[in-house]
Amino acid sequence: MGISGFIALSYEILWYRAYSFVSGSQAQSFALLLAAYLDGVAFGSLFAKIVCRKPAPENRKRNMDVISVLVVAANGLSFLVVPLVAYGAHTVPYILTLPLVAVAAGLLGALFPLVTHISVAPDHHAGARLSYLYLANIIGSTAGTILVGFVLMDHWSMRGLSVFLVVIGLSMGGAIAAGAAHGSRRLVALASAAALALGAVAIAPPLFETVYERLLYKAWYRPELKFAHLVESRSGVIAVSADGTVFGGGAYDGRFNTSLVHDSNLLVRAFAITAFHPKPRQVLMIGLSSGSWAQVIANHPSVEDLTIVEINPGYLGLIRQYPAVASLLQNPKVHIVIDDGRRWLVRSSQRRFDLIVMNTTYHWRAHVSNLLSTDFLRLIRSHLTPDGVLYYNTTGSGEVQITGATAFPYAMRVLNFLAVSDQPLKFDSETLKNTLLAYRIDGNPVVDLTRAADRQKMGELLGWADAPGAPDPASAPIEFAPSIRQRYKDKRIITDDNMGTEWSWAAR
Repeated sequence: MGISGFIALSYEILWYRAYSFVSGSQAQSFALLLAAYLDGVAFGSLFAKIVCRKPAPENRKRNMDVISVLVVAANGLSFLVVPLVAYGAHTVPYILTLPLVAVAAGLLGALFPLVTHISVAPDHHAGARLSYLYLANIIGSTAGTILVGFVLMDHWSMRGLSVFLVVIGLSMGGAIAAGAAHGSRRLVALASAAALALGAVAIAPPLFETVYERLLYKAWYRPELKFAHLVESRSGVIAVSADGTVFGGGAYDGRFNTSLVHDSNLLVRAFAITAFHPKPRQVLMIGLSSGSWAQVIANHPSVEDLTIVEINPGYLGLIRQYPAVASLLQNPKVHIVIDDGRRWLVRSSQRRFDLIVMNTTYHWRAHVSNLLSTDFLRLIRSHLTPDGVLYYNTTGSGEVQITGATAFPYAMRVLNFLAVSDQPLKFDSETLKNTLLAYRIDGNPVVDLTRAADRQKMGELLGWADAPGAPDPASAPIEFAPSIRQRYKDKRIITDDNMGTEWSWAAR
């Protein structure tokens, strides 16, 4: 039962990774996956009840055969769940593939009552023997969670882990079948299990080769949409397309680009910082991703120190491979810490910053309330200097904007970003112009007024200063707190307790 528990929990971890990637949302995918898994275990127990209607001693051989077949079938299907979800994503919503999880979990779940039926005699030691089986199952499940979730995921890919688990599972099925057989049948059982294991190893490379591409692109998948880079670790999955688009956990995460003129990822929001905070010296950035924002801020003429807190170390290896951001890792002003942003702030209670920047992920993704709630904003305030500014991505959410504009007396929306502070904010176009002309990244000017495209881009950006007078504030690039509060007065304030929009399908 220990091996069975190890395999079952390990597969669940792999399935969760696949479903969170295909949905781009860990919160909903976890709830749906858990529901399918538990439903499967329940139906598996019901199936075991039917098998166990007759006394165990009279049907021990038959029950052993049933168990061995269940083990082989459960592991074979569990091995195929991720590829089937990936290939099915092209034509059906991922929710419709959850029955695969239920069936696989059901086959695995039927094992415990069946093993109990044939191994625990109905006498006064039954309770103790049953507790030993439970203990073995718990130890195996815990070991699977720790070994796969915290150790092997840093070293093996989805394919490698799937092969590892299916080989163990098929070997266990072969051993059970061999134990119940005699003579030549025992050899047949072992040979069959070995053949199935070798077959799984052989088909794994083509079967898993495009799993993540299919999970991400779904109906838009084409064979030529091959990822340029794929980083898998216990911290998550980072995929980079051929054009330099970064996807973290199955959702858009940015692009490798630091050009203001050829702006493919709204990097203008980073360059606009100078308009409301002319001289940020000590800066904190929570979240690194492609490093594009960090590269822009680190090269700001007045920045003396940039501390970056990133939870996934996989981004560092990617940044080294892209010239636009590679120098960030050698910049003496930059200090990168691998940690959870909120935990780091709690532990670094004495640090104060002129500017805190968060290019926050979508407001509906799992755990994002940790960076958007009023509770977190209070924590941020304690790390700001008296005239400090928090600047973060609202991803277009009215709830995020009203929460920030309520927690701080002063707020200014810049496109879909929100700057909040305890001091008045304004958009100073003259200071912005002077700073942009002095800006250099890797020695190259950000704006060259001898080029028409550069002059046009600067003119557009400086023109934002007139935006607050626009007839429709919602469509203007700049909007201040009174207008934000009025537009979103009926929206919910995000707290740690209500978790904002994380669990709302309508928020997506």
